[in-house]
Amino acid sequence: MQLVNKIHFRNIRGDMFGGLTAAVIALPMALTFGVASGAGAASGLWGAVLVGFFASLFGGTATLISEPTGPMTVVMTAVIANLSAADPDNGMAMAFTVVMMAGVFQILFGTLRLGKYVTMMPYTVISGFMSGIGIILVILQFAPFLGQASPKGGVIGTLQAIPELLGNIQPAETVLAATAVAIIWFLPAKVKRIVPPQLLALIAGTVLSLVLFPDVDIRRIGEIPTSFPEMQQPTFSFDQIQLMFVDAAVLGMLGCIDALLTSTIADSLTRTEHDSNKELIGQGLGNLISGLFGGIAGAGATMGTVVNIQAGGRTALSGLTRAGVLLVVVLGAGKLAGTIPLAVLAGIALKVGIDIIDWNFLKRAHKVSIKGAVIMYGVIALTVLVDLIAAVGIGVFIANILTIDRMSSLQARSVKVITDSDDSIQLDPNEKRWLDEGNGRILLFQLSGPMIFGVAKAISRQHNAIGDCDAIVFDLQNVPYLGVTASLALENAIKEAVEKERQVFIVGANEQTKRRLKKLLADSFLPENRFYMDRAQALQDSVEAIFPQSPDLSLNLDSPAKI
Repeated sequence: MQLVNKIHFRNIRGDMFGGLTAAVIALPMALTFGVASGAGAASGLWGAVLVGFFASLFGGTATLISEPTGPMTVVMTAVIANLSAADPDNGMAMAFTVVMMAGVFQILFGTLRLGKYVTMMPYTVISGFMSGIGIILVILQFAPFLGQASPKGGVIGTLQAIPELLGNIQPAETVLAATAVAIIWFLPAKVKRIVPPQLLALIAGTVLSLVLFPDVDIRRIGEIPTSFPEMQQPTFSFDQIQLMFVDAAVLGMLGCIDALLTSTIADSLTRTEHDSNKELIGQGLGNLISGLFGGIAGAGATMGTVVNIQAGGRTALSGLTRAGVLLVVVLGAGKLAGTIPLAVLAGIALKVGIDIIDWNFLKRAHKVSIKGAVIMYGVIALTVLVDLIAAVGIGVFIANILTIDRMSSLQARSVKVITDSDDSIQLDPNEKRWLDEGNGRILLFQLSGPMIFGVAKAISRQHNAIGDCDAIVFDLQNVPYLGVTASLALENAIKEAVEKERQVFIVGANEQTKRRLKKLLADSFLPENRFYMDRAQALQDSVEAIFPQSPDLSLNLDSPAKI
């Protein structure tokens, strides 16, 4: 595995311009997410610089732009709120430690090569989870949008405080927040191609606050330090260690999902293929360093990545350029950012939350699948009102159970039993002849397709027909995979046949299936010469076994068709 991400200088102009354009978009978003998380604007900026730099340098997606994102900010907000409430003196330090731990989790995921499994979730769960995060982000902006500090209690606390928030509304700040939303929402597409609407909203909102409300006490960011941040010593609390590990796992897993989904989008735009495991290591290093220096957690950002690619970025040099530009801004223009109203940042974050919600699927989920729609709405409700882990865990569990049930029902149809030739099992003339020669005393038991555990009931149900025959031919020619549970069900059927002194023949078992059956049937005295590759030969030998005196049949137990 190559240590450093793909960097070359054959596209230096496109990479430089892509990185510069991505930096312009990243600036207002970093300020917004830093303030929204509760860590402060400086933490958002340093998160954008550090996560972006190290994820670009060591990641596995050439054009990915990494920075604080809406979903990561929602989780970060909960982490800071919970730990600060539990330990006011050390809560913020523990929150940055959680960011470091999340980075370590991501590095482990990548090192263990789990990247390809991270995004293997049903779309209904991913859509519901992301929509729920968008709704949370919108709700958390209610208070700053109305010119007030966020109430305690997160989403539930904010919803309960809505009457009080509306009663104490600050008109000037609400006007600024609404103006920011209006600029982002209604800015003409031609202008958006020239200047990012978020940056325009940030500048316009700040200027309007100084011109229209010079004498109004408006809450602002405050001066941002223009020096390198001090290293944060990892801080743990014995009482909160379990909560910290759970928060770190959630933050790390969400960052993995966010980054790899964005990497897939980047692949589709550049017609390349990312290295998911390497990307997770890069994301982990970025978050580890970010937490170490007081930055909030980040992940692959769709908006920044798409803009970078559209502006000409093709290698990791674009991401490094973006981080360098932001570093210069942080060190040189921190004082200028101090006048930005918090209400303007709330308006930007509100629009981000609205954009995260999967409106396209929400409008038509019920038309695609009622069960899928129920899962999606359930995940949304759990995400917003209960817990992110519970939402994903329960959603994936229910979705998988429904999928397994459906697949098992379909697969059960491929478990067929016949005693004479008919259309349910396709037989060639020679096979039909031998099955008819059996005169109803030979049972052809056919399995087809992957035999997962859900098919075990169908196997058990069909082997009840064993009592009405003298010989059974188990046809496994079209079984590429036989799961453990299905193997045990097949073992029971074979053992029952042997116990009832029925002749047993097994056809077409591949090497894996044959080895498993031999281990399971070691005490059933099933002869080696009862395993066949040719179904016609197995049917012939089954007829000869139950009609040994028939003069026109020749015994052929040593046929080369056996294995």
